[in-house]
Amino acid sequence: MSHENLLGGPAPTLLPADGADATARATLATGVDARAAVPAAPASSLLWALLAEQSDDAVAAYAYARTGYHRGLDALRRAGWRGQGPVPVAHEPNQGFLRALLALAEAAAAIGEDDEAARCRQFLADCGTSAGEVAALR
Repeated sequence: MSHENLLGGPAPTLLPADGADATARATLATGVDARAAVPAAPASSLLWALLAEQSDDAVAAYAYARTGYHRGLDALRRAGWRGQGPVPVAHEPNQGFLRALLALAEAAAAIGEDDEAARCRQFLADCGTSAGEVAALR
């Protein structure tokens, strides 16, 4: 089986269904909020994305989003991602990373880090999605 897609680029990266975001979702389903769920799944991009999305403080949102982004990059690399290629938004385990990436773009813009905001939005496009598609997950 080839690891290349039909367009000749890298195959889509699919994070595992049993990763940290699955633990986070299960913990959130018990009714606790994202902050209280962090000790159950500190490597979850989803939890850090939720904290960023819920924060009224742009600096805190930036820190939360950056944490979620880096946790997601670690997970993507463990899943075989080599710095490029699709990260499909339709695959639920990928959604926490993509939400953290969007939250980072938004928080970067809010603190005047315009170059980073643009890089994050380009990264979403490079993953094969858009800010609108990811925002719809909220």
